[in-house]
Amino acid sequence: MYNDEHNLYHYTYRKDGSEAEAHPAPQPGPVQDHNSGPQQPVQEMKPVKKNRIGLKVTALALCCALLGGAVGGGIVWGVGRSGDETSVNVSGRTVSQVALKTVDGKTAMSDAEVYAANVNSVVSINVTGTNSNNFFGQPVQTASSGSGFILTTDGYIVTNYHVVEDAQTVKVTLYNGDEYNAQYVGGDEDYDIAVIKIEASGLQAVTLGDSEKLNVGDRVLAIGNPLGDLTFSMSGGMVSSVNRTINVDGTPFNMIQTDTSINPGNSGGPLLNGYGEVVGIVSAKYSSYGSSGESVEGLGFAIPINDVISMIQDIMTNGYVSNKAYLGATIGTLTSGMAQQYRYDISQGAFVYSVEDGSPAAAAGLQLGDVITAIDGTEITSLEDLTAAKKGYAAGDTSTLTVYRQGETITLELTWGAVSADQQSAVQGQTEQDQNTQNGGGYTNPYDLFEYFFG
Repeated sequence: MYNDEHNLYHYTYRKDGSEAEAHPAPQPGPVQDHNSGPQQPVQEMKPVKKNRIGLKVTALALCCALLGGAVGGGIVWGVGRSGDETSVNVSGRTVSQVALKTVDGKTAMSDAEVYAANVNSVVSINVTGTNSNNFFGQPVQTASSGSGFILTTDGYIVTNYHVVEDAQTVKVTLYNGDEYNAQYVGGDEDYDIAVIKIEASGLQAVTLGDSEKLNVGDRVLAIGNPLGDLTFSMSGGMVSSVNRTINVDGTPFNMIQTDTSINPGNSGGPLLNGYGEVVGIVSAKYSSYGSSGESVEGLGFAIPINDVISMIQDIMTNGYVSNKAYLGATIGTLTSGMAQQYRYDISQGAFVYSVEDGSPAAAAGLQLGDVITAIDGTEITSLEDLTAAKKGYAAGDTSTLTVYRQGETITLELTWGAVSADQQSAVQGQTEQDQNTQNGGGYTNPYDLFEYFFG
């Protein structure tokens, strides 16, 4: 209420529209007129009366909402009015149990049914390691968490490579609370996949689907361990894009893009379709973008299961991806500065820093200073392009390389090689060296190589 004595518009809560006395009633006596001239009548504007019924109904609805929370979920409250009596209608609906359906790839399921069918196949993963040293050179204990899913009833579990990378201990917790120490079987950083194993039997395994059948707009769900504490949480959304290429720490990945809520700890968990099938491995989320760090929402990514299932089976058998295409050369991205200083006629491509003796690259005739500009007609402008193209080949496949060499364009025939188990760590080191070279590390001055080559 406005009580300004000079305000001509007065508001009242009284039903009859009258106003309460704001001051004591005046005493009898002559009225003193302190203003000159005739006094103008004060026009009082009365507001439309408030709907008191609406206020009561609103208050009752709020009370009922509080009561509903205390009594329990699943009760529907309604407020009605008959004459001067107010009644509350309570639904007699009981909470129904979610029917446990078998995932058969043919039966569409509700979100609750997908969760019930798969939650016992999802695991929480907690990892400890010592991958860094403090100021005094002492090892620092690290801890991280992630998710995974049971692939076989005898305890093989799929997760992301970055979840278990450099792990000293890996502990797995099932939905029923059972805990196991897990053994690292193998993995591949280029594809961000890993397999771990627990000693158990009779476990509930997931059913794999076909990620090629996903369409933009399809409903997908993620079950995992967000933040390492909110275990066995499910989030849902849609497929935002398929075959989306994103760059993670210098490595290109073909991904399923989704607006499903994904957070740290979800990595390695399953992405499920509306039939309860695993169609992807949850892997990454963008929370900021670009050098300005712009905040973004709804950008989650999962590895298509079709892209990696054969590699996962290979890891289970051999401990690593035995048929992964192997080049045997250290590669970086040709920069415009390099091209200008050494008078290259091109300014982009994959620059060859070194070639291993006896490698597929050496057999094909690649040399220090060569620039790969295409593979089987697919343009190569950078290390990322080469890495992405290489993922499309297996050991034994042949390719035609288009190479720029000393002002000329030539073609070379390459047969992709296979890496042995003993070479696996060395190949992984080469991949890291490639990325360091790409990011300006590795070689302090890449131009020194040019000087050596042309000297």
